[in-house]
Amino acid sequence: MTIIQFIQNQTNIAVKSIENTLQLLNEDCTIPFISRYRKDQTGNLDEIQIEQIAKLNKQFEELIKRKESILKSIEEQNALTPELKQKIENSFDLQELEDFYLPYKKKKKTKADTARENGLEPLAKIIMSQKNDDVDYLASQYINDKVANEDEALQGARDIIAEWINENIFIRKSLRRTFLRKAEITTKVVKTKKDDEAAQKFSQYFDWSENVAKAPSHRLLAMLRAEAEGFIKLNVGLNDDDKDEVIRFMEDNLIKTNNDCAEQIEKAIKDSYKRLLEPAISNETLQEAKTKADIKAIDVFAENLRQLLLAPPLGEKRILAIDPGYKSGCKLVCLDEKGDLLNNETIYPHAPQNDTAMAMKKVRSMVNAYNIEAISIGNGTASRETEFFIKKIAFDKPVQVFVVSEAGASVYSASKIAREEFPSYDVTVRGSVSIGRRLSDPLAELVKIDPKSIGVGQYQHDVDQTKLKEQLDTVVMSCVNSVGINVNTASKSLLSYVSGIGEKMAENIVAYRSENGPFEDRKQLKKVPRLGEKAYQQAAAFIRIKDGKNPLDNSAVHPEAYAIVEKMAKDLGIKTHELIANKDKITQITPEKYITPEIGILTLKDILKELEKPGLDPRKAAKIFEFDPNVRSINDLKTGMILPGIVNNITAFGCFVDLGIKESGLVHISQLKAGFVADVNEVVKLHQHVQVKVVEVDEARKRIQLTIIV
Repeated sequence: MTIIQFIQNQTNIAVKSIENTLQLLNEDCTIPFISRYRKDQTGNLDEIQIEQIAKLNKQFEELIKRKESILKSIEEQNALTPELKQKIENSFDLQELEDFYLPYKKKKKTKADTARENGLEPLAKIIMSQKNDDVDYLASQYINDKVANEDEALQGARDIIAEWINENIFIRKSLRRTFLRKAEITTKVVKTKKDDEAAQKFSQYFDWSENVAKAPSHRLLAMLRAEAEGFIKLNVGLNDDDKDEVIRFMEDNLIKTNNDCAEQIEKAIKDSYKRLLEPAISNETLQEAKTKADIKAIDVFAENLRQLLLAPPLGEKRILAIDPGYKSGCKLVCLDEKGDLLNNETIYPHAPQNDTAMAMKKVRSMVNAYNIEAISIGNGTASRETEFFIKKIAFDKPVQVFVVSEAGASVYSASKIAREEFPSYDVTVRGSVSIGRRLSDPLAELVKIDPKSIGVGQYQHDVDQTKLKEQLDTVVMSCVNSVGINVNTASKSLLSYVSGIGEKMAENIVAYRSENGPFEDRKQLKKVPRLGEKAYQQAAAFIRIKDGKNPLDNSAVHPEAYAIVEKMAKDLGIKTHELIANKDKITQITPEKYITPEIGILTLKDILKELEKPGLDPRKAAKIFEFDPNVRSINDLKTGMILPGIVNNITAFGCFVDLGIKESGLVHISQLKAGFVADVNEVVKLHQHVQVKVVEVDEARKRIQLTIIV
C-alpha cells in the first residue's frame, strides 16, 4: 500500500489533491499557506483536510518505521520466515503488527519459558495435536531432575499452550472485538478515602458501571483522574456471561476432539484468558477508550480556544483597565491606542477601606487626562462591585464599560514575556495591562499565554500533552493567519505564529524594526537576517503594512500575484490603488483572462474578493453586555429566574454560563434545546450572549443548573 492509498482509504480525498498536498508539505509549506494560496493545486482543500493529510502522512511514516524495527528484531533472532515477512509487510494496522511481533518480543521470563527450559515443549505440541488419549503416560516420559511428576509435566505443558493461545492473532482479534462492544468499566471507592472532602467531587464514581464504548469522554477522563488521585479503583472487563461466551468460543476454535488432550487444552484456555489475555486486552481497550476521549477533549478545547482567540476586538482605543480587588485594592492602568502603558494607580473603593470618593476622583481624572474611550474590568474577585462603582461615576464624555475574562492574566503577568515587556513593573500592573489589551485585541494578547492556562475546556492536564500542544499550536497559527497581523505593531509572540516565521525569526523581525524603524513594504522583510525566500513566500501575505508604499501590502493578496492585479488595473485604464475597494471596477473583471500556469481560477476569485474588501478582519466588533443588576452573588439566585448570561466555557456535556457572579452555571447538553444535540458547538459558541432560566441552585456545593431560553 502506498502513502496515497493509505490516506485515500481514510479520507476519500481525490488522489491528485493528496499528491499535490503532500508535495507542498514536503516543500515545507505551512497549512495556512497551502489552504489560502494553493487552492488550485489542492482542489480547494480546507485547513482541516490538509491537517488530516499531514497527520496521516506522519502516521504512515511511523507505521513504516515500526515495521522496519519489527522485521529487524525478528531477523536478528533468526526467526523471520518468508511467510511472516510477507504478512508484516502487507499489514498497515499497528495493532496487528504488534500481534505478529508478540511471540518475538523481549519480555520478562515467563512460566512458559521455564517449562521450555525443562524440556516440556514437545509434550505441549503432542497435546495440541490432540491425537493421544493417555496424557498421564505421555507426561511420565518427560519427568526429569527439574520435573518431579506427571502433574508438574502437564502443568508446564499447559503454561506453554496458554502462551501460544495468548499469541494467537485470530483469538486476540476476536477477543478485541468482543471487548470493544461489551466491555464494562466499573469503579469502586477506596474505603479509606470515601469521606475525604477532595473525593466528594467524584462521588458519582464510588460505585459505578457502564459500557466502555458508550462512556462519554468527560466521564471516562473523570474516572481516570479519580483513580490517579487514589479515590477509586477502576477495572475494565466482561461480565460473567460474556466471559463464559468467550471461553466457549476459544474452546470451539481450538479443541477438535473429546479425549484427555482436550481436557488439558480446556484448562490452558481458561488459564490463558485469566492470566494473559484478559489483562492485556482489558488494558488495550482502556487505552483505546482513553485515546478517543483525549481526541474528543482536545477537539473541544481547540474549538473553544479558536472562538476565544477570534473574540470580537474593540480595536485601537485608549483603554483604562482595572484588575478588581477588595483589601488589596483595584489596580488601574491607562493604555494608548497601541496598548502601551501610560500610567498606573491603585484605588480602594471597596471594603475594608471603602474610599469611594477618592477612588471616583482618581478614575475621572485618569479618564480625562489620558482621553480614555473604554474601560475594561477583569471578571474575577470584586468584578461586579467594581462594575457598579464605575457606572456610578459621572464622566464628562461617553465611556464604554466592558467586563472581560481575566483567565490566564496572572500566568502572563509572571511570565518571561511580561518581564521583558515591563521590567520595571510588578505582576499586578502587568496583569492589569493584559486585561486592557485583551479588550482591544484578544488574539494579540492571548497568544502570549500558554493555551492550557486560558481556562476553556476540561481535563486539559489529563489528556496526551504532546497531542494537545500540537493541536493548540495549530489552532493559534490558524487564527493568527486568518486575521493577519500588522508587522509594525505586532509583538514577538504574535509574529512567531505567522506562517513560516517561528520564534527566532520573530525576534529578528522585532530587532530589525527597532533598529531601522517601521517596515514600509513587504519586500523589506527580505532584509531581516535569516529570513530567506521560502520564509518570505510563506509569511508575506499574512503580514500587513498600513500606509506603506504599496497599497496591496495591507491586503491578503500574495506578492506573487501583484503583477496580475496590476495588469487587471491597467486593462481597466486605472492605477492599482484605484482598483482597491472599487466594487464597480472589480465586477468588470473576468478572472478567466488572468489564469497562468502558477495561478488558477480559485486563487483569482479569492484575489477579487480580497480587492473588494482589502484586509477585512473576520472578527465581529466587541459589544457591551449588561448582567442583571439585582444578581451579585449565588445567594441572589432563585429557581425560575430568567437572566442574561455569557457562554464562558464549552464542554462535551454542556456549556457554562457567566451570570456576573463568581460561580458559572451549567447548561447540560440536554437543556440546550428541544431534541437530541450531538455537539454543543452546534447550538452555542464561546462568548455568545444568551438568556437562561435557573433550574436549580445548590449553595452548599456552589453549583447552578440552567436551561437555555430560546
